[in-house]
Amino acid sequence: MSARRQIRFSGRHAAAAVVVALTLLLTPESASGWGANAHRLITNKAVDTLPPDLRAFFDVNRQQLVQASAEPLEAYLKNPTAERRNRYVYLDRYGRFPFENLPRDYNAAVRKFTKAKLEANGVLPWQIGLYSKKLTDAFKAHNWDDVRQFAAILAHYVAQAHDPFATTENFDGRLSNQAGADQRFSYRLVDRYSLFFFILPNEAAYISDPTDHAFESCLNAHSWLEQILLADRRARRGLPDYTDEYYDRLYNQAGAVLIRGISDAASDVGSYWLTAWINAGRPQLPGR
Repeated sequence: MSARRQIRFSGRHAAAAVVVALTLLLTPESASGWGANAHRLITNKAVDTLPPDLRAFFDVNRQQLVQASAEPLEAYLKNPTAERRNRYVYLDRYGRFPFENLPRDYNAAVRKFTKAKLEANGVLPWQIGLYSKKLTDAFKAHNWDDVRQFAAILAHYVAQAHDPFATTENFDGRLSNQAGADQRFSYRLVDRYSLFFFILPNEAAYISDPTDHAFESCLNAHSWLEQILLADRRARRGLPDYTDEYYDRLYNQAGAVLIRGISDAASDVGSYWLTAWINAGRPQLPGR
């Protein structure tokens, strides 16, 4: 759960997006979780969930936050070893749903399983808790550059918690003989159909325990996994490859789950931003 590198808001994000897209096509191992377009969509919708006194600041910085929210994915693609553990949690390595064998307190989990095992199985919920604290501290310090940076990174990890494939050791579908299922659901359905999504997230709400809430988000996402894998198998039946017809079938069967996950993620991102601001004492925000 090491600190992330600084995000610099500049015109380079357009070029970075091209690099990410090309790298995804060439990377043999799945990036595990949403693609860049899903992250940007979630962050954009999250701004709309905020109350007026907080939304003004995020609205002014909307485009910067939207672009930067995909940057941890770029960091992962450049250095998978350092970043990968932060992007997922293999819940199914801790027994059966709802995985009560895994303590939600990080220190308790380390004592029970060792730090090495936790990192091997992913630390996503704790990463969310860490960046919720970082954002709170940045608000308290009136460090608006850090607020923008940490808000974007937090948005990325919160969104990850809502992708079912970021919660399972079957993160790429290979364990069920469905290699690439994650990219077909989390990347390509979004790229193909996002213009038709009706996304209406709930208003942001205060979160009493950011880490515990992150675990609940992961559990909820995990509960949809089998339905998505079944839809993937059914959509492929009778087809020689993953054709346009396959994607139409998959969207018809799993599109509602996809849209719900993105909507819930946007609600949660806004809620984490709101929570950090409230916990910081509701500081007055600058105009930009």
